[in-house]
Amino acid sequence: MAHYLVLDLEMSGTNVEYNEIIQIGAVLYDENWKELGQFLDNVYPEDKDNFSASAEAVHGLTWEELQDAPMLHELLPELEDWIVEKIGIRKPTTTQKENTLRNVIICGQSVINDINFLKFAYKKENLKWNYSYTLMDLHTLSYFLFEIFKENKMDTPKGRSLGKIAEFFGFNREDSLHNALEDAVLTGKCFKKIMEYTKTLTIQK
Repeated sequence: MAHYLVLDLEMSGTNVEYNEIIQIGAVLYDENWKELGQFLDNVYPEDKDNFSASAEAVHGLTWEELQDAPMLHELLPELEDWIVEKIGIRKPTTTQKENTLRNVIICGQSVINDINFLKFAYKKENLKWNYSYTLMDLHTLSYFLFEIFKENKMDTPKGRSLGKIAEFFGFNREDSLHNALEDAVLTGKCFKKIMEYTKTLTIQK
């Protein structure tokens, strides 16, 4: 049984080898896209020299306010435990936890960037990657859906940024700054809307 983890990360910069994850936001859905819970926490950054001003202008998180945040090697297992608990498994064995996470599909807007940072973090912290290797990218799925719309003479958004896709579906970001949870919530709403179309589109033979 698949579950969907809509994930958004804020980073101290754009280089996966030098910059760090500084905030994790996620929304967990069941196989029917019913929301099971939301997760948000900051991450303690270890390298002040690579904390870029351009990234700070996007997410609004300062070096000073992250000093009391948990470290990444603490937060990643905490996220996994939160997922397993929300799915409904109390005090799972290691095998149960790994099998559960293997059916969790990570979703996001241009999600490969977040996946690259997350996998690099798992490798750096010597943690085992247990999530599904199936990914769902809003940017790609929306391209396919909107091409179908065009063929059917339907309106499409002017771009495929998260803001443009969300606005097209009637959703709006509340703040200009990119809070990881708010973006994960917004992305999840767009995914849910797109998945609703899979129940209405038919193939002509």
